[in-house]
Amino acid sequence: MAHVAVPAVISAATQLMRAARWTDATDLLRAAATDDPADRRALALARAEVAVDQDFAQQTSHAPAALAAASQALENLPDATNSWDLRMLHLRKDYSDRLFGPRDEAGDRTTGAELSGRVVQLRDDAADDSRRGLASFYAGVIADNLLGDHEEAFGHYKDALALGERASDDLLVSLALRHLGDHAHTAGDLQGAREQWERSTELRQQVGHLLGALAQQTLLAVLLKDEGDVAGSRALATEINRWSNQVGLTFISKQTAELMSSDAKG
Repeated sequence: MAHVAVPAVISAATQLMRAARWTDATDLLRAAATDDPADRRALALARAEVAVDQDFAQQTSHAPAALAAASQALENLPDATNSWDLRMLHLRKDYSDRLFGPRDEAGDRTTGAELSGRVVQLRDDAADDSRRGLASFYAGVIADNLLGDHEEAFGHYKDALALGERASDDLLVSLALRHLGDHAHTAGDLQGAREQWERSTELRQQVGHLLGALAQQTLLAVLLKDEGDVAGSRALATEINRWSNQVGLTFISKQTAELMSSDAKG
């Protein structure tokens, strides 16, 4: 039997997850066997992260069982930082369920207020800049997408960007730039949106995050259309659509299909 250190297994699974190969990542983590309680806890948390990520990307329901297993592992061997990570995974899952589930303004505000309170506590409890920045980012998307408070959201994204840069966390930086670029785009600042979206795309490509890169390229296709290059927008959207169909990213497939059929006025 081959012996591989658990951190190396988790690192490999993370790369598979970022490449939109969630089943392979889960299978790898499940195949890892260890007698060390700390390693078992780390593997359980990694499986939960893969499940939460897949549920967001494909609107599946893998996370509840994985989160329960991670909770059990933490009960067996408590740890403050790992407990924070699990709380963040629960928040990400609850946000995803609201974002992609049935929407109504009253329900969004009720859920948003509850999630906002949780994310403030997560930010206060964070052990480092990366975690604090991730909490700030989620405070931003909750304010933006559930509470409709775009000014507050903008401030959270700026905080997330500063913390991500300080921590050299490229994925966090890319998340903040994506949403700051969206605010620039909404304000009519197409050049500012392009600068932020292109940098976000490049960072996601650097870390091998396929979903993130395709989502960013979709925004660049939108920007091309806004700039008057409808043919360029269609061409880029067609390539993104092929990728997203291959890995089951339905919401990106839908967005790009709309761009592929759009005209200069649409």
